[in-house]
Amino acid sequence: MTAPIADTRQAGGPSGSDMRDSYGAPAGRGEGWILFAGTILALAGTMNVIHGIAAIDNSKVFINNAELVVSNLNTWGWIVLGLGAVEILAAIGIWAGNQLARWFGVLAAFLNAIGQLMFVGAYPIWSLTIFGLDVLVIYALLAYGGRPKVAA
Repeated sequence: MTAPIADTRQAGGPSGSDMRDSYGAPAGRGEGWILFAGTILALAGTMNVIHGIAAIDNSKVFINNAELVVSNLNTWGWIVLGLGAVEILAAIGIWAGNQLARWFGVLAAFLNAIGQLMFVGAYPIWSLTIFGLDVLVIYALLAYGGRPKVAA
């Protein structure tokens, strides 16, 4: 009879090298933040397009007599619609890894943050939530969106 072979793995699941072999190389520094930034920009852009169309159409989604900083609801709808399209384009460029799109994304998130603060009188919770997410997007793109360091 032969002695049983001892299992050298520790209890609690696969090791790091097992995971790396199964799922590929670990993500580079900040890749999760960049994915987050692109996703939030795309989500905010989509919501801005929907809100812009709703405001232009005078639908029942928005309060007709809401206090806005800029003009009226129709004008605000066109501004938000355009901003949403810009955000969606920035998100696509960020996902593609384009450095110019990263800066374009910072600008889009900055403009959206300012725009949301102008809209805070009508929808305060929504506006402040999106403002906070825009700040995180700007952080992600500035801190982790730079060119990857090339190993010498």
